[in-house]
Amino acid sequence: MTLLPTPWIISESSHLSQAPASFVIDFAAQQYGMFSSPNMKDIHDKNLSFFSPQPFFIAGFFFPQQLFQLAWLYRLYKLDPKKPGERAELDQMVDFVPYYSVGNLCIATWMVFWNAERLDISNIFVIINSISQLYYVVAKLPPMNTNSTSSILTNIVSKTFAGIGVLDLLHNGSVAFAKDQPASTMVKVLTGVGFGLASAASDWIFGGCLVYDLVALSVGQSALDGGWSKMLGAFAVGSAAIVGAKNLARPPYNGPESGYSKTATDDMQDRV
Repeated sequence: MTLLPTPWIISESSHLSQAPASFVIDFAAQQYGMFSSPNMKDIHDKNLSFFSPQPFFIAGFFFPQQLFQLAWLYRLYKLDPKKPGERAELDQMVDFVPYYSVGNLCIATWMVFWNAERLDISNIFVIINSISQLYYVVAKLPPMNTNSTSSILTNIVSKTFAGIGVLDLLHNGSVAFAKDQPASTMVKVLTGVGFGLASAASDWIFGGCLVYDLVALSVGQSALDGGWSKMLGAFAVGSAAIVGAKNLARPPYNGPESGYSKTATDDMQDRV
């Protein structure tokens, strides 16, 4: 008997309902968060800390990301498992469905507790979502095949979920447990080192998300701590340089322009 590394098991017959249902639930929760009183921005403005981003950056991220989700869901529905050429693509997409669904449900539940200003409880769902998405990207997602639409969409959706999950983890954790506190020297050092190491192991997609996270934090901190905001901006520039240099030197994707032959180690690095 094969032991699966995850408790999530999904049948072929359920993926067509599970993934879109989780999307609809999350979308409905986002509408509640935006139009309720107080709304999610009201809660954000009342609870600030050293990792509070500019909130409109989060909205600006999720709008195009949801369009990619819709394209991914359409592809998931369109592929025919009876066709050998499409079966392999569908298998990869179905493998992501449990993580995708858990992510959407965690974000939806987070919204309920965030708007109730129970930031300690909402942080639990942020942790579950962020760790789940990062685990999938690092340990399970194959390198992107530029000749496969399904592979491209799965990589974009999963890596953007994981990328914004990093920002969510920093943001919710800081306001839940360090409200109104400035960034300590240790926080600044760990932020620079952590984002630097993550950037060095990232492809264009996840690396781009890390840069976006830092820019969102820098802009958000500009009205709270000018020095910390400038440092975060410098981290963003450094992160962008690292991501660009790494991926120009060694293109991360399978395809005719990949430029190198992957080893097992390369595959692990390029899943991020």
